[in-house]
Amino acid sequence: MSTDDAVEPTPLPRAEQEKLFRHLVDEHQKRLYRFVLKNIGHADDAADIAQQAFVEAAKAIATFRGESELSTWLYGIAMNLVRNYLSRAPHRVHQFESDDTLAELASETTVDPREQVSGNQMMAHLQRELAALPDDMREVLLLVAVEELSYEDAAIMLSIPVGTVRSRLFRARAALRDRFRRAGVELDF
Repeated sequence: MSTDDAVEPTPLPRAEQEKLFRHLVDEHQKRLYRFVLKNIGHADDAADIAQQAFVEAAKAIATFRGESELSTWLYGIAMNLVRNYLSRAPHRVHQFESDDTLAELASETTVDPREQVSGNQMMAHLQRELAALPDDMREVLLLVAVEELSYEDAAIMLSIPVGTVRSRLFRARAALRDRFRRAGVELDF
């Protein structure tokens, strides 16, 4: 079959489009926002990007062919928007929040201050080490280890082979283990 003979996908009926889109929003709104926020670190921009991902999905849902999970397709759209955002505004990757904002996020459980300080130091160290990873390794690690996507879904989202996902994830974990070991901390992954 030549490229001239390629068949265009049949658009989904309007009712099916609306049903798919409602499902997409209901099931993934909060998780998609957290996914974007973890990648860019700025709450207002993350909300805008998550909303834009849904807008883009709504525009294109008529041609969704089901070659991947609907969620994988949505996260692929979001990942592209995140990449565009970061490429245009790399200075926005980290933003410090005010004390008022942080107070709103306070836990209701009582935590030993020493444990809190230790945990905060560990998280700060982890963030520094994640930032030091090459972008391709960090992307795979966040998708698979944090967002809990399957290797296959991460591969589709990043447009790379599954073997490359496995390799990057292995190298990212090894690099983190090595860096933490040099800092005197043993990791169990």
